[in-house]
Amino acid sequence: MAKNEDFSEEMDRREYRRKRRVRNQMISYIVLAVVLIGVAVGSVIGVQKILKMLSDKKQAEELQKQLQELSENEEEPAVIEAPDEQTGPVAETDYLEEIVNSTIAEMPLEDKVAGLFFITPEALTDTDVVVRAGDTTKEKLRECAVGGLIYFSQNIKDSAQLSEMLQNTLTWSKYPIFLAVDEEGGSVSRVAEAGLADNVGPMSEIGASGDAAVAREAGTKIGTYLSGYGFNLDFAPVADVITDGNTVIGDRSFGTDVNLVSPMVAAMVEGLQDNGVSACLKHFPGLGDTTEDTHEGLAASEKTLDEFTAQDFPVYQAGIGAGVKFIMVSHLSAPNVVGDNTPASLSSMMINDILRGQLGYQGVVITDAMNMTAITDYYTSEQAAVMALQAGADMILMPEDFKAAYQGVLDAVNNGTLTEERIDESLRRIYRIKKYEEYISIVGE
Repeated sequence: MAKNEDFSEEMDRREYRRKRRVRNQMISYIVLAVVLIGVAVGSVIGVQKILKMLSDKKQAEELQKQLQELSENEEEPAVIEAPDEQTGPVAETDYLEEIVNSTIAEMPLEDKVAGLFFITPEALTDTDVVVRAGDTTKEKLRECAVGGLIYFSQNIKDSAQLSEMLQNTLTWSKYPIFLAVDEEGGSVSRVAEAGLADNVGPMSEIGASGDAAVAREAGTKIGTYLSGYGFNLDFAPVADVITDGNTVIGDRSFGTDVNLVSPMVAAMVEGLQDNGVSACLKHFPGLGDTTEDTHEGLAASEKTLDEFTAQDFPVYQAGIGAGVKFIMVSHLSAPNVVGDNTPASLSSMMINDILRGQLGYQGVVITDAMNMTAITDYYTSEQAAVMALQAGADMILMPEDFKAAYQGVLDAVNNGTLTEERIDESLRRIYRIKKYEEYISIVGE
């Protein structure tokens, strides 16, 4: 049996790509697998033991059930392992976890670290403006396997150009890659602003309708045209509940009433994600009462944890309930919550204790852009990247100096400041999203 297990381990990486054949062929494949194993190892005794095991009716029935539960209609027969004492259906989440873990296990540390960064195509290629993905993009993606690329108006010229650029990038990436854009509707709509789609309008107008179905329709429209061009992530919707007169977020928010904003945000998440585009709530814990812009300096809120819990967090809970895959943590300082002016994006209390602990969020946490002065005025690129990961963030968005930030994280792992297990923890969350479509193609909806 040890040799049978060895053979199964060798085939494990391929196992998930196979589909189960119809039920009446299962036993014949089992017998074939047994014969092949026997031939490969040249052990008549081993074959006899396996055949004896399969002759046990109860075990054979359990084995057949195990095959059926994994997935239907596989193109090739899988290597069969004898059921152990805990024989039973294989949970879907466990099977996805197996796919994710096998992917991460093959990655060198350099690729693991690169996979935590989300940068612009210009930062990847060291060029001024990128409007196509050519040989330079291909070469750089092989050298540095970043986890995601974010595109802005300067990268978008026309439909054919955009589609080709994204498709080439996807094809040439060493691993699955996130291709993202800020497409909120209204004034922040990179694709619509380029004339490549109809603008759904500002979220304040949708919020004024009082109808969450309108928000879902907006998410559906945006998700449909983004996925059509090749994007798989939208940094939207804005989940901030603004106070009257707020100009930092303004009409990007659905409104001032948490009970209105919550269902709107959840509905837009569903509209986006039902059309193949992951949504990202922003800007946790909430920028709705700030008068400063983190792009231009330190922004702070005097709210207490109880006030955030009552006035802001219900929106995030609604989005989490809708299955949102990303949450962006802002650089807001909340001294009455964390005890000092540490930005939320670098705060373990905000990310681990509150977002993951209190709100129960288990998806990907990404920082807001790390080239904002709320970060760059106080931290180097490498300091900010390491601190964000220590605080519980999974992905670092747009560090001021990507190369320095990448090397800083790599050095931190090599000197023990960060562990490789901590890196793997974030990669597992990331790859549960990246590998989900592959998983669905195997087991079905």
